[in-house]
Amino acid sequence: MTSLIQFPLHSFATLLGADFDYNYSANYQMGPVGWTCYAVFVLLMIASMWKVFAKAGEPGWASIVPIYNIIVWCKIVGRPAWWFILLLIPCVGIVIAIMLCIDLAKSFGKGAGFGIGMVLLPFIFIPILGFGSAQYVGPAASTAARPIA
Repeated sequence: MTSLIQFPLHSFATLLGADFDYNYSANYQMGPVGWTCYAVFVLLMIASMWKVFAKAGEPGWASIVPIYNIIVWCKIVGRPAWWFILLLIPCVGIVIAIMLCIDLAKSFGKGAGFGIGMVLLPFIFIPILGFGSAQYVGPAASTAARPIA
């Protein structure tokens, strides 16, 4: 029997095909609808990043290779390749990831707000960047680092 608090969660979870046992809180298993939704989400994100890399003139397959995709991402935004090491440092990695997202947005002619959107809602903003009309304008970090004469 479910309580009033558990009812909405239980109803939604059973719709996705989950099997709940309220005696053990870690016994969540996704059903076929949940796995299908997950697969669609993963494929959308892979296709979006593939398209973003292709728009920047890099090979699309580079977006699915671990570590190499971050090195290429740094190249696209104009940051040094060794920045991928900074992503491995706790707390520092979060700041670097936010900076890379903002630089990626600026590299495609978008503002810093779009970059923050990529951090907070990547499943919305990365497909917009990949499949939208945004064009790669060059590495944002290298142009911002030049002194004004």
